[in-house]
Amino acid sequence: MNEEALNMSVRAFLKRMGINCQREIELAVRKGVESGTLQGNETLPVKVTLEFGPLSAPYVLEGEISLE
Repeated sequence: MNEEALNMSVRAFLKRMGINCQREIELAVRKGVESGTLQGNETLPVKVTLEFGPLSAPYVLEGEISLE
């Protein structure tokens, strides 16, 4: 295994994931505020599940995003 190739590939994936996730969260929050589902002052629970194909059980990360 080439450690440098693995590192670069993981970094590229995480960068793409971070950009896309941020965009989707912001879009969902804006739609929620516009539709009246959200008031804009909530703290929202967030859950991300990362699967590694056939390698192991999914990795789950939970947290919160505060709108104020």
